[in-house]
Amino acid sequence: VFSTAAQQRSTGDECGPEDPRDEPKHPLSDCALEHKAIKLEEQVRDLTERYRKALADSENVRRRTQKFVEDAKLFGIQSFCRDLVEVADILEKTAESAAEEAEPSNPNPTLKKIYEGLSLIEAKLQSVFAKHGLQKMNPVGGKYDPYDHEIVCHVPAEGMQPGTIALVTQDGYKLHGRTIRHALVGVAVESQE
Repeated sequence: VFSTAAQQRSTGDECGPEDPRDEPKHPLSDCALEHKAIKLEEQVRDLTERYRKALADSENVRRRTQKFVEDAKLFGIQSFCRDLVEVADILEKTAESAAEEAEPSNPNPTLKKIYEGLSLIEAKLQSVFAKHGLQKMNPVGGKYDPYDHEIVCHVPAEGMQPGTIALVTQDGYKLHGRTIRHALVGVAVESQE
Protein backbone atom coordinates (compact mmCIF):
# COMPACT_ATOMS: atom_id res chain seq x y z
CA VAL A 1 0.00 0.00 0.00
CA PHE A 2 2.80 2.35 0.89
CA SER A 3 4.58 1.87 -2.43
CA THR A 4 1.39 2.56 -4.40
CA ALA A 5 0.84 5.92 -2.69
CA ALA A 6 4.43 6.94 -3.32
CA GLN A 7 4.08 5.87 -6.89
CA GLN A 8 0.91 7.89 -7.40
CA ARG A 9 2.51 10.99 -5.87
CA SER A 10 5.53 10.75 -8.15
CA THR A 11 3.46 10.27 -11.31
CA GLY A 12 1.32 13.31 -10.55
CA ASP A 13 -2.02 11.48 -10.52
CA GLU A 14 -3.22 13.50 -7.59
CA CYS A 15 -4.79 16.89 -8.24
CA GLY A 16 -5.08 18.34 -4.76
CA PRO A 17 -2.66 18.52 -1.90
CA GLU A 18 -2.72 15.82 0.68
CA ASP A 19 -1.40 17.97 3.45
CA PRO A 20 -3.07 21.25 4.36
CA ARG A 21 0.38 22.63 5.07
CA ASP A 22 1.18 22.46 1.30
CA GLU A 23 -1.40 25.17 0.43
CA PRO A 24 0.19 28.39 -0.85
CA LYS A 25 0.28 31.06 1.79
CA HIS A 26 0.59 34.82 1.20
CA PRO A 27 3.80 35.80 2.92
CA LEU A 28 2.65 39.44 3.29
CA SER A 29 -0.58 40.71 4.72
CA ASP A 30 -2.67 43.47 3.10
CA CYS A 31 -1.17 46.13 5.39
CA ALA A 32 2.34 45.04 4.53
CA LEU A 33 1.47 45.12 0.81
CA GLU A 34 0.12 48.68 1.09
CA HIS A 35 3.24 49.75 2.95
CA LYS A 36 5.43 48.20 0.26
CA ALA A 37 3.37 49.89 -2.50
CA ILE A 38 3.77 53.30 -0.80
CA LYS A 39 7.49 52.72 -0.46
CA LEU A 40 7.78 51.80 -4.15
CA GLU A 41 5.79 54.89 -5.18
CA GLU A 42 8.17 57.07 -3.15
CA GLN A 43 11.12 55.43 -4.88
CA VAL A 44 9.51 56.06 -8.28
CA ARG A 45 8.93 59.74 -7.40
CA ASP A 46 12.50 60.07 -6.13
CA LEU A 47 13.95 58.45 -9.25
CA THR A 48 11.72 60.57 -11.49
CA GLU A 49 12.90 63.75 -9.76
CA ARG A 50 16.54 62.66 -10.02
CA TYR A 51 16.01 61.91 -13.71
CA ARG A 52 14.51 65.37 -14.32
CA LYS A 53 17.41 67.05 -12.49
CA ALA A 54 19.95 65.02 -14.46
CA LEU A 55 18.17 65.93 -17.68
CA ALA A 56 18.17 69.64 -16.76
CA ASP A 57 21.84 69.48 -15.77
CA SER A 58 22.80 67.82 -19.03
CA GLU A 59 20.84 70.49 -20.96
CA ASN A 60 22.68 73.24 -19.05
CA VAL A 61 26.03 71.62 -19.80
CA ARG A 62 25.07 71.34 -23.48
CA ARG A 63 24.10 75.03 -23.62
CA ARG A 64 27.27 76.14 -21.82
CA THR A 65 29.41 74.02 -24.12
CA GLN A 66 27.66 75.41 -27.18
CA LYS A 67 28.22 78.98 -25.91
CA PHE A 68 31.87 78.16 -25.25
CA VAL A 69 32.30 76.83 -28.80
CA GLU A 70 30.58 79.89 -30.29
CA ASP A 71 32.80 82.22 -28.24
CA ALA A 72 35.88 80.27 -29.31
CA LYS A 73 34.87 80.75 -32.94
CA LEU A 74 34.29 84.49 -32.46
CA PHE A 75 37.23 85.31 -30.23
CA GLY A 76 39.78 82.73 -31.40
CA ILE A 77 41.48 85.45 -33.45
CA GLN A 78 41.69 87.83 -30.48
CA SER A 79 45.47 87.62 -29.93
CA PHE A 80 46.09 87.86 -33.68
CA CYS A 81 43.92 90.99 -33.77
CA ARG A 82 45.87 92.55 -30.89
CA ASP A 83 49.10 92.07 -32.84
CA LEU A 84 47.59 93.34 -36.08
CA VAL A 85 46.21 96.46 -34.36
CA GLU A 86 49.78 97.48 -33.52
CA VAL A 87 50.65 97.22 -37.22
CA ALA A 88 47.60 99.38 -38.02
CA ASP A 89 48.88 102.01 -35.56
CA ILE A 90 52.28 102.12 -37.26
CA LEU A 91 50.62 102.36 -40.67
CA GLU A 92 48.38 105.21 -39.48
CA LYS A 93 51.30 107.18 -38.02
CA THR A 94 53.34 106.65 -41.19
CA ALA A 95 50.44 107.86 -43.34
CA GLU A 96 50.08 110.96 -41.12
CA SER A 97 53.80 111.71 -41.46
CA ALA A 98 53.67 111.26 -45.23
CA ALA A 99 50.61 113.56 -45.35
CA GLU A 100 52.54 116.30 -43.54
CA GLU A 101 55.46 115.96 -45.95
CA ALA A 102 53.26 115.73 -49.07
CA GLU A 103 51.75 119.20 -48.65
CA PRO A 104 51.06 121.27 -51.75
CA SER A 105 54.19 123.33 -51.05
CA ASN A 106 56.33 120.21 -51.57
CA PRO A 107 56.52 119.44 -55.30
CA ASN A 108 57.73 115.81 -54.76
CA PRO A 109 55.22 113.57 -56.65
CA THR A 110 56.74 110.36 -55.25
CA LEU A 111 55.93 111.39 -51.70
CA LYS A 112 52.35 112.16 -52.73
CA LYS A 113 52.00 108.70 -54.31
CA ILE A 114 53.43 107.07 -51.17
CA TYR A 115 50.85 108.91 -49.07
CA GLU A 116 48.00 107.84 -51.38
CA GLY A 117 49.22 104.22 -51.28
CA LEU A 118 49.45 104.25 -47.48
CA SER A 119 45.95 105.74 -47.26
CA LEU A 120 44.57 102.98 -49.49
CA ILE A 121 46.29 100.29 -47.43
CA GLU A 122 44.95 101.82 -44.21
CA ALA A 123 41.39 101.97 -45.61
CA LYS A 124 41.61 98.35 -46.79
CA LEU A 125 42.94 97.21 -43.42
CA GLN A 126 40.07 98.94 -41.61
CA SER A 127 37.55 97.28 -43.97
CA VAL A 128 39.11 93.86 -43.26
CA PHE A 129 38.89 94.63 -39.53
CA ALA A 130 35.20 95.52 -39.90
CA LYS A 131 34.56 92.34 -41.91
CA HIS A 132 35.83 90.25 -38.99
CA GLY A 133 34.13 92.25 -36.23
CA LEU A 134 37.11 94.36 -35.15
CA GLN A 135 36.16 98.01 -34.63
CA LYS A 136 38.16 101.05 -33.69
CA MET A 137 36.69 103.01 -30.77
CA ASN A 138 35.99 106.72 -31.21
CA PRO A 139 35.66 107.88 -27.62
CA VAL A 140 36.36 111.64 -27.98
CA GLY A 141 33.47 113.56 -26.45
CA GLY A 142 32.04 110.47 -24.74
CA LYS A 143 31.98 109.53 -21.09
CA TYR A 144 34.93 107.74 -19.53
CA ASP A 145 34.32 104.00 -19.19
CA PRO A 146 36.93 101.98 -17.24
CA TYR A 147 36.04 98.87 -19.26
CA ASP A 148 36.96 100.57 -22.55
CA HIS A 149 39.40 103.34 -21.62
CA GLU A 150 42.58 103.85 -19.66
CA ILE A 151 43.31 107.34 -18.36
CA VAL A 152 46.81 108.57 -19.14
CA CYS A 153 46.31 112.26 -18.33
CA HIS A 154 43.82 114.88 -17.18
CA VAL A 155 43.04 117.84 -19.39
CA PRO A 156 41.48 121.14 -18.25
CA ALA A 157 37.81 121.15 -19.24
CA GLU A 158 37.48 124.04 -21.65
CA GLY A 159 34.04 123.78 -23.20
CA MET A 160 33.67 120.13 -22.10
CA GLN A 161 31.90 118.47 -19.22
CA PRO A 162 34.24 117.08 -16.54
CA GLY A 163 34.58 113.32 -16.95
CA THR A 164 34.31 113.36 -20.73
CA ILE A 165 37.14 112.24 -22.96
CA ALA A 166 39.05 115.19 -24.37
CA LEU A 167 41.81 113.40 -26.32
CA VAL A 168 42.95 109.97 -27.39
CA THR A 169 46.66 109.11 -27.34
CA GLN A 170 46.18 105.53 -28.58
CA ASP A 171 43.10 104.09 -30.28
CA GLY A 172 41.20 101.30 -28.59
CA TYR A 173 39.65 98.33 -30.39
CA LYS A 174 36.74 95.98 -29.78
CA LEU A 175 36.28 92.52 -31.26
CA HIS A 176 32.56 91.66 -31.52
CA GLY A 177 31.82 94.09 -28.69
CA ARG A 178 34.60 92.81 -26.39
CA THR A 179 37.41 95.26 -25.68
CA ILE A 180 40.72 93.77 -26.81
CA ARG A 181 42.74 96.95 -26.37
CA HIS A 182 41.79 99.87 -24.14
CA ALA A 183 41.92 103.35 -25.61
CA LEU A 184 44.50 105.54 -23.87
CA VAL A 185 42.64 108.76 -23.16
CA GLY A 186 42.86 112.16 -21.54
CA VAL A 187 39.83 113.02 -19.42
CA ALA A 188 38.53 116.55 -18.94
CA VAL A 189 38.60 117.85 -15.35
CA GLU A 190 37.58 121.16 -13.85
CA SER A 191 40.46 123.58 -14.01
CA GLN A 192 41.72 124.69 -10.61
CA GLU A 193 42.65 128.35 -10.56
